[in-house]
Amino acid sequence: MNRLALWFAVALALVVVDQATKAWASAALVYAEPNEVFSWLNITLHHNEGAAFSFLSDAGGWQRYFFTGIAVGVSIIITVWMTRLKPEEYFLGWALALVLSGAVGNVIDRILLGYVVDFISVHWQHWYFPTFNIADSCITLGAIGLLVDGFKSPSKS
Repeated sequence: MNRLALWFAVALALVVVDQATKAWASAALVYAEPNEVFSWLNITLHHNEGAAFSFLSDAGGWQRYFFTGIAVGVSIIITVWMTRLKPEEYFLGWALALVLSGAVGNVIDRILLGYVVDFISVHWQHWYFPTFNIADSCITLGAIGLLVDGFKSPSKS
């Protein structure tokens, strides 16, 4: 399997995991009712109609189409970018695959449900980080990978 096929397979597998965990959360959890896993981690079902950290979640509905369009556009750009990577840009390919999987996972929710299903709630005492999902985790890890790749020194070949 060539690297491009591997990156797309990984992205697809992560979309499947993301959608499966969201389906489980939607079926098994009561909305907004925390289920403690550890003292710092709850599984709590939330619906996010906005972007990251519920940005614009109460904007009246137009944001669904706006964020869907952005995610579709970014996914197309990433797909084209991945097809143009050089063999030595292996790490960059993995980072892009992570971002792509997260974007696709969340756009599926926006198209089918009108909101993104979130269920991972990390907290410390009374401070709660915004609830997130597997797709959000993939986007975050991929973005970190993009930053790391951008800061590494160019090869001396």
